[in-house]
Amino acid sequence: MKIDILASGSKGNCIALTSGEHTILIDAGIAKTKIEKRLLDVGVIPHHIQAILVTHAHGDHIKGLPLANKYRIPVWASKGEWQAISGVDDELRCVADTTYGRYDPIGLGELLIIPFGVHHDAYEPLGYVIDDTSERACVVFDTGKVDDNMLDIMAGCTTYIIESNHDPDMVAEGEYPDSIKARILSDLGHLSNDQTATALLQLVQGEGERIILTHLSGNNNLPALAKMTVRQALERKGYKAGYDFTIRVISD
Repeated sequence: MKIDILASGSKGNCIALTSGEHTILIDAGIAKTKIEKRLLDVGVIPHHIQAILVTHAHGDHIKGLPLANKYRIPVWASKGEWQAISGVDDELRCVADTTYGRYDPIGLGELLIIPFGVHHDAYEPLGYVIDDTSERACVVFDTGKVDDNMLDIMAGCTTYIIESNHDPDMVAEGEYPDSIKARILSDLGHLSNDQTATALLQLVQGEGERIILTHLSGNNNLPALAKMTVRQALERKGYKAGYDFTIRVISD
């Protein structure tokens, strides 16, 4: 599975995942023209995109959705998030639905997509597991916590693409209004470096998993700090960086 991070952070988020002839986008949070250019830069033709999967309808995740109408790309989102999404042609709107409390898998060619609920101040935000039988990747952008149901669905992935948004001390000492600080630190906000490390401690099995840390705050985090926090937590468990796991940090 080829993974290209086209954008990550408060200015916009978009990931392309390619398996064989099939490419999907997770979010489209930068301008349509920028997505087109960055896709071509990594060797993906926009006409070949099978679907856009939306995590939630905040602007830094859906700004580029006009791409769907131009290239006739189906867009998947939860029923709740469709309440906040406009401008996508009706025939392209697909709903990630639930049966008995769990989201139904979505089949796209050889890809199996498993949506799951996360915790953010949106109507019905989602994370996604993408399985192509040989590899299994997980994408979790905005969430204020990682619960047991999330861990259960995320288990067994070969790649974890997960936000490591902030350092709580930097948030507390920063210039944001108290209301914004409270939102960031809440269970409906964003994951801190320590929260991300705690989740990965429960998920990583030392089998060479790839960890890609995303959605770092430009004001409340440092790439080196995010990487160090996760690496040291896994090394304390006895895993060796570069052998039992790898870490890549994506910042603005």
